Amino acid sequence: MVQYLKNFQKFRPLLGELVIRDVKIKYRKSVLGVLWTLLNPLMMMIVLSVVFSHLLRFNVENYPVYILSGQVMYNFFSESTSSAMTSILNNAPLIKKVYIPKYLFTLARIASSVINIMASFSALILVMVFMRMELHYTLFLGVIPILCMILLATGVGLILATVTVKFRDIMHLYSVFLTALTYLCPVIYPMSFLEGSSLVYTIVSINPLTIIMNMFRDLVIYGMMPSAGAFLVAIGVSVIVLLIGLIVFYKNQDKFILNL
Repeated sequence: MVQYLKNFQKFRPLLGELVIRDVKIKYRKSVLGVLWTLLNPLMMMIVLSVVFSHLLRFNVENYPVYILSGQVMYNFFSESTSSAMTSILNNAPLIKKVYIPKYLFTLARIASSVINIMASFSALILVMVFMRMELHYTLFLGVIPILCMILLATGVGLILATVTVKFRDIMHLYSVFLTALTYLCPVIYPMSFLEGSSLVYTIVSINPLTIIMNMFRDLVIYGMMPSAGAFLVAIGVSVIVLLIGLIVFYKNQDKFILNL
């Protein structure tokens, strides 16, 4: 583990370069560039709030902000894990030529998505100000669930990157999974909407994304401090998934070259 940390320290400047490269590639030839990190969630918020507030008539105060807060968290998880999944495959030519710690490519994808979630978080605050919502002091603690989501996404991303090297079908299956996951966490609906179905309510409640998303909303929107148990569960699940991801990646990274 000490050698692992020394390697990371040695190649840390390269990680920064990989992040910059990923961001440039993503917004290459785009007129608005990184502004899309603000515009994308805002436009989706408008569409979803108009559709669902009339179609399903959710009785949620400040529903546009409720949707946007869910999007901030879910979109980061979806984007970061999807890009991390192909991080090893897409850098196969470089991996075959020179020695570079392979986890750097996966971490770079996660880190480039962190830039997006911070921009989206800023957009959420601007929307709250525009709608004249009360800004609570707990708003600053919103970085805690964001950090939990980053740790969770990193663990999942490392696992996906490892599995995808050998089983390419995962790329197609994961897109289907993300579509299902959209409805298995309360991005567009309140938890009260599921109270009529105990099984679905239980499934959604134990979803790690739901736990972190609800904590984020409590801190940022409602000015409520989650219980110590909620904090421990969110942090504990995120750290456990991260450790599993590190172990899985570490034990299989030497075999990547055989399948690239």
